[in-house]
Amino acid sequence: MYKAPRGTSDILPKEQAYWKYVEEKAVSLCQLYGYQPLSTPIFEDSQLFTRTVAGGTDIVDKEMYTFTDRGGQKLALRAEGTAPVCRAYLEHGLFNSPQPVRLYYFGPAFRYERPQAGRHRQHHQFGFEALGDADPAIDAEVIEMAQQFFLSLGLSQFSIQLNSIGCKLCQPKYVEALKQHYSAYVARLCPDCKTRLARNPLRLLDCKKASCQKIAEIAPKITDYLCHECQAHFQSAQGYLKLLGIPFQLNYRLVRGLDYYTRTVFEVEPQEEGAQSALGGGGRYDNLIEALGGKPTPAVGFAAGIERLILNLKRQNLTIPPLPAPVAFIAYLGKEAKMEAVKLSSQLRKASIAVMQAIGDKSLKAQLRQANVFGTSYTIIIGKAEIESRTVIFRDMRSGEQKSIPQTEIVTTLKQTQPLG
Repeated sequence: MYKAPRGTSDILPKEQAYWKYVEEKAVSLCQLYGYQPLSTPIFEDSQLFTRTVAGGTDIVDKEMYTFTDRGGQKLALRAEGTAPVCRAYLEHGLFNSPQPVRLYYFGPAFRYERPQAGRHRQHHQFGFEALGDADPAIDAEVIEMAQQFFLSLGLSQFSIQLNSIGCKLCQPKYVEALKQHYSAYVARLCPDCKTRLARNPLRLLDCKKASCQKIAEIAPKITDYLCHECQAHFQSAQGYLKLLGIPFQLNYRLVRGLDYYTRTVFEVEPQEEGAQSALGGGGRYDNLIEALGGKPTPAVGFAAGIERLILNLKRQNLTIPPLPAPVAFIAYLGKEAKMEAVKLSSQLRKASIAVMQAIGDKSLKAQLRQANVFGTSYTIIIGKAEIESRTVIFRDMRSGEQKSIPQTEIVTTLKQTQPLG
């Protein structure tokens, strides 16, 4: 029997309420801040990711899904959401629009990693980006949006971790200091960190293995190596966050998992889980668009995995609004009544009334049971007597009360009667 590939999952009807809830909250938030929707292809030229994410990161080295198409082009399934947004920004000349350009997106991303709770090989991301302005006030806006997004979902038990990783002028000095620090502990490093030391030293601070974390705890702080401009930017960003009343914690080991970040970086972590299960995060990526062939363009953004959000909604036992059920269920007794039920169902749907019609030859008791399962507010029952009198039995499924009404009054009755909650 076929099964969904490892690291993927079907989103069944009973789960869809969570997805709808998260998406509606996200869209509402983005509209509130003036962000516009953008959709990008599910696959891109693989170099879009290898040039921007860079080697020495797990995404490029181990996790990308790549393939060569019939034309010989090497493509990759979307590994993350920001690089495609930047590609679209350049390709469609959005840099000619008033800056910053504020965009948001939803979509699947693909990484070949070990599946675990809240982490899948196909997962779905929600993100938003502000491209074209270096003002630290935009950093604060994005962080405030992230905070308000989680609060709107009902997730209140989280902390905002904040750091600056400098720019291409001051970061190299810190990288050298980091190399010197770690060179004394090479024998104690995990195999991945030995590779990172040579190829991507900043990623040493992000290792989750306990032995490597102890070395990271006593590593030099990047904030001691920031140039004047980066220091001023970081202080200003913190000032805006304090002005907005947004609590945050400075975390000097926070570097994020992608190489294109510069200056401000942040993560939102559930308090009970710790750093290995961030709800989302983001930061500045002022060099990314230039790396794709554009002019130097400052930008900042945020992304969160929807599966992980839903996992935390369930862990905190938050009540999610159910998907709307059909207003009415149409039951019938006999073949002639079935014909009337088919006609009536069509009539009500054309009147924009959501109804579900019984199918098959089930007993009336079984049909009413089915109406209860689907959560319909009312059941309309048609039998031989109702056909002859051109009426229907109108049953309130909560109270069990029922009455006979003319068929001609069904539409009006349903539109005037409030559905049961």
